[in-house]
Amino acid sequence: MVSFNSSTNRPFLLTGFPGLEDSHPVISILFCALYLIAFLGNSAILVVIRVEESLHAPMYLFLSMLAASDLGLCASTLPTLLQLFWFNVPEIAFDACLTQMFFIHVFSLMESGILLTMAFDRYVAISNPLRYTTILTNATIAKIGVGILMRAVAVIFPVPFLIKRLAYCKPNVLSHSYCLHPDIIKLSCSDHRINSIYGLVIILITFGLDSVLILLSYMKILITVLSIASREEQFKALNTCVSHICAVLLVYVPMLGVSIIHRFGKHVPAVVHIIMGYVYLLVPPVLNPVVYCIKTREIRTRILGNLLKM
Repeated sequence: MVSFNSSTNRPFLLTGFPGLEDSHPVISILFCALYLIAFLGNSAILVVIRVEESLHAPMYLFLSMLAASDLGLCASTLPTLLQLFWFNVPEIAFDACLTQMFFIHVFSLMESGILLTMAFDRYVAISNPLRYTTILTNATIAKIGVGILMRAVAVIFPVPFLIKRLAYCKPNVLSHSYCLHPDIIKLSCSDHRINSIYGLVIILITFGLDSVLILLSYMKILITVLSIASREEQFKALNTCVSHICAVLLVYVPMLGVSIIHRFGKHVPAVVHIIMGYVYLLVPPVLNPVVYCIKTREIRTRILGNLLKM
């Protein structure tokens, strides 16, 4: 049997919806609408926060980081999706696939890290409001942002090199219209246990640790809120957390669903796996701006105000 590795530059083949290839142009209309909402919504949040000096507060600066990571995630997946659904070109070069995989996972890890810092932001704002702006200064926020980026890059950086050592001796047909680490190593006919173990370690020390710390932050927030005498003040404090809780659920619920289906849904139709993959990558960037515009009055009024001036 002939064995292939990365040195042959053997391309991968992207997959849309098997059996519905003739409908791909129609399906692409829905995807384009979702990407347009994501790009416009997140760009609007970035522009409003950048222009309005009153929004240069820690909460909104962290929100701008979340919007930027969502834009990066969309920009990472859009090219291959359009390539497949619009132009019916399923091939993607080996190195191009690894590059796309790198950026998808980096922006996903950044999103998780940003959600953790936003939970910390809410804890500081509620438990120590008088020192809020002195604890979370612009310099501190910038360092946190750099730290989130460096963590994501550092843990994902070895992955392409670990993949390049694998051999491929069967059709390199991916499960989605984009490249993901589990999908790529699954196609290898050589021992990829190191890749699998490293992938699990990444999940545990990033998404796993982040989710535990977010939960602990909200336990502390709840304890602090319950110690407030006024019911009105309790409601007001908790109301500032609603948008962030929704953002956390939008990221972690689809991720949990994908993990469950991947591990226990061997007899689930392939189309369910494909749809869940798109839900995992598209729902947070699309709905995060919607949630923050609805629940955050300052963002909503300024966006609507700018629209009315046009």
